[in-house]
Amino acid sequence: MLIKIIGAIIVIWIAFSVLGFVFEVLGTLLIVAAVATVGVAAYGAIKGRGARKQIRG
Repeated sequence: MLIKIIGAIIVIWIAFSVLGFVFEVLGTLLIVAAVATVGVAAYGAIKGRGARKQIRG
């Protein structure tokens, strides 16, 4: 009986460890994706503004 309880506690601990790792990785990827999106938007805005000046000029 005691071994079953200890086994269940170990299984729960491993499950929470894996979930914590997954959420940590997802959080990091979310930050990287946000930075990349802002970078691409800024690059597009800069390139788009230069192209408009050439067409009007």
